[in-house]
Amino acid sequence: MSRRVEQKTRARARVAAELAAQARAERRRRVLVAVGAVVVVVVVIGGLVAIRVAGGGKETATGASGTADSAIMTALTSIPATTFDQVGSDVQAKPSPIDAPALTAGGKPKVLYIGAEYCPYCAAERWPVTVALSRFGSFSNLGTTHSAGEDVFPNTATLSFHGASYSSQYLAFTGVETTTNERSGNGYAPLDTPSADDDQVFQTYNKPPYVKDGGAIPFVDLGNKFVSSGATYSPELLAGKTQQQIADALKDPGSPIAKAVDASANVYTAALCKLTGNQPGAVCSSPAVTAAALGKS
Repeated sequence: MSRRVEQKTRARARVAAELAAQARAERRRRVLVAVGAVVVVVVVIGGLVAIRVAGGGKETATGASGTADSAIMTALTSIPATTFDQVGSDVQAKPSPIDAPALTAGGKPKVLYIGAEYCPYCAAERWPVTVALSRFGSFSNLGTTHSAGEDVFPNTATLSFHGASYSSQYLAFTGVETTTNERSGNGYAPLDTPSADDDQVFQTYNKPPYVKDGGAIPFVDLGNKFVSSGATYSPELLAGKTQQQIADALKDPGSPIAKAVDASANVYTAALCKLTGNQPGAVCSSPAVTAAALGKS
């Protein structure tokens, strides 16, 4: 009897030992699985880092990076009158006069800008449009952005009219940025939608005979008395510059950027003075604006 008991005790001991061994094996397996998962995560992260490094840190263009800070706004609104006069009004293209019913808003002549944030030519033209309008009023919440990274003149630093407002006793302004610079399918993500009236102006006057070459963006309508389509200078001039560097260069009459942007602003200013009855007088009677109004460079 005692022998059978001893055999049962030994059997139970063997079973217990086997169960313990199985438990240890399962614990080792789980540890190995956990370690393997960590290794996989590390490898994936390492691969992403390697890809990033191999790509040279190049980023795809993104949307508006924020609101133009006080330093940029101060630079845009404090260009010396002597600088405007020294750069003159020699530009690649000028707004064309048209014969059309007046475009107004709130009893004031209206300036309509339609462009897109991906567009490098829009990126270039926002600078003189902003500078010119700042001689008649003031912007708030003006944005900063850059053109698309995969387009010509990639990542041109610029401003954005999306979400901006304009105040002036002389003029009204509507700025429409139809898309961002972020890819969406075969195009770019939508942003602003022009009103039905603004779209009608765009569709009517952004084509021959009002503008050349079939129309383009940026499109600028100055009270339905002048229209401009495309850029008045090459975006190449702004290559590699930040918004602050561009804004700071506008004070220097010897800077190629000032010669292009400020000269274009003089041309726009001359057209705007036609809308405002040559007000404000100090701006509209300045030598460069007067010369631009007469068609002189």
